[in-house]
Amino acid sequence: MVSSTSPRLNLPLIQPSQAQKHVTHNEALMHLDGITQLVVTAFDQSTPPEAPIPGDIYALTDAPSGVWAPYPEHLAMASDNGWITFLPQEGWQAWDLTSGRCMVLGAEGWHPLLDDLQNLTSLGVNASADSTNRLTVSSDASLFNHAGAGHQMKLNKATAGDTASLLMQSNWSGRAEIGLSGDDNLHIKVSADGGTWTESLVIDGANGLIGGAAVQVDAYDQTAGRLMRADYGYGPGSVVGSVAMTDGLPSGAVIEQGENANGSYVRFADGTQICRAEIAATEPVTTASGALFSSSAMLWTYPAPFAENAAPTVTGSCDQGCWVSRGTTSPVDVELIGWSATETSAYTIDIIAIGRWA
Repeated sequence: MVSSTSPRLNLPLIQPSQAQKHVTHNEALMHLDGITQLVVTAFDQSTPPEAPIPGDIYALTDAPSGVWAPYPEHLAMASDNGWITFLPQEGWQAWDLTSGRCMVLGAEGWHPLLDDLQNLTSLGVNASADSTNRLTVSSDASLFNHAGAGHQMKLNKATAGDTASLLMQSNWSGRAEIGLSGDDNLHIKVSADGGTWTESLVIDGANGLIGGAAVQVDAYDQTAGRLMRADYGYGPGSVVGSVAMTDGLPSGAVIEQGENANGSYVRFADGTQICRAEIAATEPVTTASGALFSSSAMLWTYPAPFAENAAPTVTGSCDQGCWVSRGTTSPVDVELIGWSATETSAYTIDIIAIGRWA
């Protein structure tokens, strides 16, 4: 027996010896006119419009009313002779005039073909995305442009122990990584083989301070290529200060200066110390010593002590035609003796002691 309708679109077929073949033919054309290049005026409609425009098509709900009642989930097209209905099949596509998007019929009804590009499970651009790399782009470049002002790219992780980073690879093997790796500090890592990694820089998220393999381990680290820490190196803020020595190595400033009632001193980081004073003599040069005259010993206490068992070298000069020699010397003071070819009671001694403070 010859079928009266087509198997896919349910179009009426002209039967053998059929009278008024044009009626069947025109009915089939009307169906094709509706479903070819399908455009739907509105979806989820349950009530027929009062003044439909011929050619307008409506997608009906599962419980329409009025003349649409017998046709749940059908497409209804207005015509000069009433409504023509079609039962759409899964996979049909239609343009939605109301929302301006393409709709497709699935097992659960009509839905946007691309869901407005929202909540896509994956997207591949010139490549195939997978369950791990849900956005995959194969391209010579990627452009993220501003929309009138600035532009930010955000990488968000769930917890502090997770990782949010930018990984750079060479032939699919990791070579560099920048991001929050296992904590909330910024890590900059490099690798020669993708297996062994070196954290070159780690920036503490709490205080902004820097550590890592590219930074000095301690004040005596002279590894080439490492960054010098401010507290390990010398700059305008640390050259002058209190010098110190730890295990024979400098651990303070480069130069220390000071003065008190006994004079002034300079200490250097290598252990050298220089003390100086201008002293008004307290002992007159009146004691005959052969053809010369000398004074009694005068004690000069250094403005800063020298190291134990390291008595300094002391030299000096005087005015009024006098000169000075030293007597007993210790790490904390020295005896000074004035000399002259004539008796002198008022003279000034300019004295310097050079030695080591450590």
